[in-house]
Amino acid sequence: MKIPSNLKYTKDHEWIRVEGAFAFIGITDFAQGELGDIVYLEIETVGETLGKEEVFGTIEAVKTVSDLFMPVSGEILEMNQALADAAELVNSDPYDKGWLVKIRMSDAAELDELLTADEYKALISE
Repeated sequence: MKIPSNLKYTKDHEWIRVEGAFAFIGITDFAQGELGDIVYLEIETVGETLGKEEVFGTIEAVKTVSDLFMPVSGEILEMNQALADAAELVNSDPYDKGWLVKIRMSDAAELDELLTADEYKALISE
């Protein structure tokens, strides 16, 4: 299982990759493995500004539907359009081609409240 060290993580199994004032959000390799085959994403919050830990969409696997939570506050700028036709990219490449949304962060200081790769590893191995 991959847990890239350049990302920050939430206890709800989302990751965030910061690129300047923007950030990309997805779910972790652990989360996609637990969910199983992902078949659909519903993200209707593009253009909205949401607070940290607010739900920005849902992810549907063969057996379950799960909420997706914002790791930090920000405006959702776009959804990964590749997932509209190929939701399974979240399973096969959760940290690169399987990203979910791009945001403009409202408060970069919130990143300090997230887990490092080592802290996330400890969380999922409990």
